[in-house]
Amino acid sequence: MAIIALVAGKGSPGVTTTALACALSWHRRVVLAECDPAGGSIMAGYLTASLDGPRGIGELAVGELRDGNLDTAFWGQLIDLDAPRRERLLLPGVVDHAQAGSVTPLWQRFADFFVTLDRGEPGYDVLVDCGRLQVPNAPWPLLRAAAVVLVVTRAHLPDLSSAQATVKAIERDLTEHRVPAGALRLVLVGDGNGRAEVSRTLRLPVIAQLPDDPHSAWVLGHGGTVRGRRPLLRAAGSLEVPVRALLDRRRARLSWPLPAEVPDAV
Repeated sequence: MAIIALVAGKGSPGVTTTALACALSWHRRVVLAECDPAGGSIMAGYLTASLDGPRGIGELAVGELRDGNLDTAFWGQLIDLDAPRRERLLLPGVVDHAQAGSVTPLWQRFADFFVTLDRGEPGYDVLVDCGRLQVPNAPWPLLRAAAVVLVVTRAHLPDLSSAQATVKAIERDLTEHRVPAGALRLVLVGDGNGRAEVSRTLRLPVIAQLPDDPHSAWVLGHGGTVRGRRPLLRAAGSLEVPVRALLDRRRARLSWPLPAEVPDAV
């Protein structure tokens, strides 16, 4: 596919949990990149800090600023979440503010590089966890490069208010930078029948609703055995289908030939 960015409004939960659930359940090869400038959490949470040595986007940024070696260094910074298959790879996020400062100037460089992973052999989807946008140094270049942007929200009024501000900020930024808008959709977290109301309130389609599944959410946040038959993992796996359909339609539109010029009358 291409870059699929996941974001949330201020105080809205579930971006990292949603992104990780998708990475562990989608069928195509996936790179999950933690690009939240506030810091990554999968290493310390789901992986329980079980790996030795620094790893991730902060190390890549330092190497890129020093040596310009992103193309060759990238694959050595990934963690195989399903070893040794190398089908579900994680690029861990920053771990301190110093790393965040080194990554910020390179958001565009990372965006350009992530786009190329779709065309590799083998190709990878890139799920980008952008966290909350109401923080300094948000990864806007990644959102501009994304083919699909998923805004994760709950149906509670404070969450909807924050999500609405996030949606407007994304739309405004894409317009200001004259970027053709990718597919912007909502992912609703939580049980209940509020899907239609959320869509009307935010004026965007809800592409999927992920159920409350406290056990799976705990495992994804703190470590343990992931059960693919649990409700959250099944719903996250199903999200691949409408996302792929969106990308197929977008690619079809971009590949349509321009109308032939009509010759001037003689």
